[in-house]
Amino acid sequence: MAMVSAPPACCGPPRVSGILYASSAEAGSSSSSSSSNSSASCVNVLRLNDGCVASSNIRIGVGRLKCSARSNSGGFDTLFSSFWVEGTTSGPAGSGVGGLSGAAAALEASSVAIHTNGGYGSRGGAAAEVAACSSSGETTVVPVTQLSEEEVENAREWAHKPRRIALFVEPSPFAYVSGYKNRYQNFIRYLRELGDEVLVVTTHVGVPAEFYGAKVIGSWSLPCPWYKTVPLSLALSPRIYREVANFKPDIIHASSPGIMVFGALAIAKLLSVPVVMAYHTHVPMYIPKYTFSWLVKPMWLIIKFLHRAADLTLVMSHALGKEMRAAGASTAEKIRIWRKGVDSDSFHPRFKSQEMRNRLTDGVPDTPLIVHVGRLGAEKNLDFLKKVMERIPEVRLAFVGDGPYRPDLEEMFQGMNVMFTGMLQGEELSQAYASGDIFITPSESETLGFVVLEAMASGVSVVAARAGGIPDIVNQDGETGFLYTPGDLDDCLRKITALLESSDLRQKIGAAGRAEVEKFDWRASTRQVRNEQYSAAIWFWRRRKEQLANRFSGWFKRPELA
Repeated sequence: MAMVSAPPACCGPPRVSGILYASSAEAGSSSSSSSSNSSASCVNVLRLNDGCVASSNIRIGVGRLKCSARSNSGGFDTLFSSFWVEGTTSGPAGSGVGGLSGAAAALEASSVAIHTNGGYGSRGGAAAEVAACSSSGETTVVPVTQLSEEEVENAREWAHKPRRIALFVEPSPFAYVSGYKNRYQNFIRYLRELGDEVLVVTTHVGVPAEFYGAKVIGSWSLPCPWYKTVPLSLALSPRIYREVANFKPDIIHASSPGIMVFGALAIAKLLSVPVVMAYHTHVPMYIPKYTFSWLVKPMWLIIKFLHRAADLTLVMSHALGKEMRAAGASTAEKIRIWRKGVDSDSFHPRFKSQEMRNRLTDGVPDTPLIVHVGRLGAEKNLDFLKKVMERIPEVRLAFVGDGPYRPDLEEMFQGMNVMFTGMLQGEELSQAYASGDIFITPSESETLGFVVLEAMASGVSVVAARAGGIPDIVNQDGETGFLYTPGDLDDCLRKITALLESSDLRQKIGAAGRAEVEKFDWRASTRQVRNEQYSAAIWFWRRRKEQLANRFSGWFKRPELA
């Protein structure tokens, strides 16, 4: 049994120098590893202000350990994958990732992401070392087999019990075609599959009465003045408030930024419910394209106001998480990654179609074909593709999708080998992906880039700008896809030309990309959010209530925590 000393307890919350979370394993799911004597793992530990520590085990690497304090009151049980530690951070130069030293031994395990005050990243290793946790006294690391079954089961039950979740999503995931449409539709579907009650509040156009058993409420909306196809709604009418109050949610989850997120925040505060904000659209990057650049700073002030008031912020990529933290929109401990997901059955190489290729190449199927799928908006940097086509005019380019920038693009590409298909859905969309030789996206503002995931699932070689959340997807440049320096035409053309000149390279890159995205599915992504990240938000919310109660304890009687 390992023993480490910890600093004395203080009246405030613990200092957090780093948060480790396992992105590839569900808490408590390692059955094959528990019999290994030589392997080790880490555990989640949360310190409460009264000195008690609540903890739970997760699988990291090939084994498990349990970390707990001598006084574990059971005041809070959780199953979210975070490791809180006192100490300093250090790491290899240029790695962007901090190791952990000081009060804790370094933790190195395969498939572990490390999020420190210095940045995000991933770090590999054969097996976990000893993990140390801070508490009000000595901290022990003991094998999971020494824990009572009741203790483990109580923690698991707390995280996995059915919940009542109110989703505020703007614009509608049922009517507005965007990157997060599939995310929210699948999220609702698998929350219901996990046994949760779900209430969806969204903009009013095209709203179904229910979706996979979740009740859907439409809130009257108006088009955004600068982007007419995006409806906005405050969702703070007495009707909406009554519906949410009667639903009695355990947690409110709101998409951000927008107008509806203000309504969601107000209702959460009125009902005293934890609120999670998922940051999907990086509006500060869009503002110069549609309106005045001087509005960027006020927009950041709005974002900071919203997310500082939230109990947890979900972001779509490590890069966006770093930017949100650097801007002061949230603290490192309250920013989490919403794991990517893709429907690898609906997007698959088997949908390759000669008929679709004829359509996309305007009847010349033997011509090399580059495909772009997505909303046609000025913020997508699509005029960069005109420079590409001017250098390789013999290639065909197909734009699949629609948007406000389409008329400008049609005029821009007039007389060139370019096809505009408009909006495609269902099997036609799957065929369009799979029938191209190369998928390209020059966008530098993607918070994630679902179209890149779908293209990789379709077995098509991807060429994309090294920006936003895309490097999180094409995480092995030159193996699962190609990334080029944003704005660097020569770099982009080198990668396109290499693929066009070698069918073997296209096949190799396409197969590797397909293999990479097969690791992700919507069910696992949803489970991580509701089991781990919602649990984290609830704990932060409780901690905030306790801090407020302590601050004003002389004014009124301290309320019991919910």
